[in-house]
Amino acid sequence: MKWEDLRRSKNVQDRRGQSSGRPSGMNRSGGGGLAPLLMMLLSGRGGKFGIVIIILLFLFGGGLSGLFDSQSTVPTDNSISYQESRQVDQETYSPNSGISNDATEAEVGFLSAVLGSTEDFWGEMLPQYDMEYQPAQLIIYSDYQQTGGCGLGSAAAGPFYCPPDSSIYIDLSFYRDLSSKYQAPGDFAMAYVLAHEVGHHIQNEIGVMDSYQQAVSQTRSEAARNQLNVRLELQADYLAGVWAHYAEEQGLLELGDLEEAMQAAHAVGDDTLQEQAYGRVVPDSFTHGTSQQRQAWFMRGYEYGDLEHGDTFNTLLPGESY
Repeated sequence: MKWEDLRRSKNVQDRRGQSSGRPSGMNRSGGGGLAPLLMMLLSGRGGKFGIVIIILLFLFGGGLSGLFDSQSTVPTDNSISYQESRQVDQETYSPNSGISNDATEAEVGFLSAVLGSTEDFWGEMLPQYDMEYQPAQLIIYSDYQQTGGCGLGSAAAGPFYCPPDSSIYIDLSFYRDLSSKYQAPGDFAMAYVLAHEVGHHIQNEIGVMDSYQQAVSQTRSEAARNQLNVRLELQADYLAGVWAHYAEEQGLLELGDLEEAMQAAHAVGDDTLQEQAYGRVVPDSFTHGTSQQRQAWFMRGYEYGDLEHGDTFNTLLPGESY
């Protein structure tokens, strides 16, 4: 990705070395109310993107999870919203082992540039739907970090988005884990990860997140929570693809960048993670979507570059089912 000449976002806080200590528990928090989403729908510009979400949320409810949540590290009911869980050997894990300061500074610069690009794009896109974009904060940390409403974040949990403080939390060790653990090398693989988290922020901005959280409190069905969580995560993948469409138009993509994003999307599919962890898959326990689904929705966003085609709750692609 051609990122070196991009402006750096000012919404980045570097908290490396400011560990908040080991966690004794994590809290999930969320808002309520349909007003933001309803305002979008009443404007006549939201289309099915929002209408079907409201219908399904009230019918089924749902739960919150994240991009890299494997079944061996499933968050508890009190876990961080949209937490990106991953398998970690706790005895050997060291967030910054063997990494020079120059390498991490380059990574901070890259993430700041990608975040700035997403800000420019969504700042142009949302006004087309009669909405103003308020950018997310990016918190770069190591080890553990106290969030502003989602409890204590852990590097072992991977990147996550916290709705109450509108912040994305990333430990830089994950940048390198993409290549070493998930076989998804390349800078655009990490750009996809950040764009996915920004996608959750977009959901928060337009009211989808509040509606979703409200429905969570109204359901006891784990199957319904899992299915809706899959649809929520696939929508974030779609929104990441929408930004990738913009990056292509801006001439930022290089040969192989899309393949890097597609490999990352494949690596974090529920079926791929479960197969690697257990040697088998349990479809009823999926909370994020299969590798094929994640790739398909990212590419759909890349191809269309809009919000209208991001109805993951009511559009079936090949290999999908409700």
